[in-house]
Amino acid sequence: MAKEDIAVIVAHPDDEVLAFGGVMCRHSERGDSVHLLIMATGLAARGSVNTVESSDLARLRDDARSAARILGVSQVTFGNFPDNRMDSVDLLDVIKQVELFLYETKATMVYTHHFGDMNIDHTVVARAVLTACRPQPGACVRRIYSGEVLSSSEYALAEHRFQPTSYINMDDYLERKCAAMECYRSELRAAPHPRSCEAIVALARLRGSECGLKSAEALRLLREVKL
Repeated sequence: MAKEDIAVIVAHPDDEVLAFGGVMCRHSERGDSVHLLIMATGLAARGSVNTVESSDLARLRDDARSAARILGVSQVTFGNFPDNRMDSVDLLDVIKQVELFLYETKATMVYTHHFGDMNIDHTVVARAVLTACRPQPGACVRRIYSGEVLSSSEYALAEHRFQPTSYINMDDYLERKCAAMECYRSELRAAPHPRSCEAIVALARLRGSECGLKSAEALRLLREVKL
């Protein structure tokens, strides 16, 4: 089977683990090159003022690199868009960063956020990715999937909830997904918070039960172009 370049494009550090931890393990094990783009800082919205301490940002990005190593990611790229304020910047600026990333990686498959997520940054990134991946003649991208992020996707309005179309067997990757999430010292929470290892396992078991597997990661196919 031919090896591919894979792009995972998310808003915040830890989104990639929650949505696509198993997907990235699977791709890396089959020899694909997995390229990760994290668009926003993931910090400022939690403080009383809209500032990012350089030491905190460096620590969070070190956590992201540690998680990426566990999942077999080839390359991690960071953007500097404001956390939970990506609707305050021009969408074109977001699209251009995605386009540059896709041009540099030559990715044929892209994974990104569900458009209906409650988090505004997820919505902006999803829209930017779909725009950057518009199927023009000569475009590299052949498949686009969205995924679900615990503590965002399940909080959406009922009519916007994530509805899977595809499932990835997680039996061999669930432990690594949890280990990668544990790298995020500032993001991990104790159960029953959805951003906990217990919740990750529970969701994987639920998705597995939907498709006859012990555990699974759920995806939604947004576009596929077969040559």
